[in-house]
Amino acid sequence: MAAPHPERNQPAPDPVTVHATTIAAGGRAALIRGPSGAGKSDLALRCIAQAPTPLLPHRACLVSDDQTIIELKEGELFASAPPPLRGLLEVRGIGVVRIDDAARAANTPLVLAVDLVTAADPLDRLPDPWPRISILGIDLPLLRLRNDEPSAPVRLLLALASHSLPATG
Repeated sequence: MAAPHPERNQPAPDPVTVHATTIAAGGRAALIRGPSGAGKSDLALRCIAQAPTPLLPHRACLVSDDQTIIELKEGELFASAPPPLRGLLEVRGIGVVRIDDAARAANTPLVLAVDLVTAADPLDRLPDPWPRISILGIDLPLLRLRNDEPSAPVRLLLALASHSLPATG
């Protein structure tokens, strides 16, 4: 569970809409951030296309593409797609495709943020502690990935499945 800030008795903030793509797997969701053209939708597509394996036993599904609504409910963050975009994923060079299982991710807690970075940005080999970001007063661990690396979808799904994910203890 994500770690809430100490201000527990304050009213829940209004939901926010962010420019991001969100996927879910194994009962946890990850918010993928980056500038336009960074490959957010492409990374989501590659995660969804991963077949379950002994290493990745949970199939990923789409929560939202391009725009993600984030809301705080009972101390946890939840992500959803704006109604006109539900179940739709932009696949560059093909167009917008419908992902029929997008509804499976409804009410999945958002536990990880992913920032797509360029080859010029240094990456920590073993971040300790993990960098964190705050969304609506909730701290989330931040995974930095280079989308052009072939292992990026596997690493994202491994982080999402990890029982040692900093947000979950």
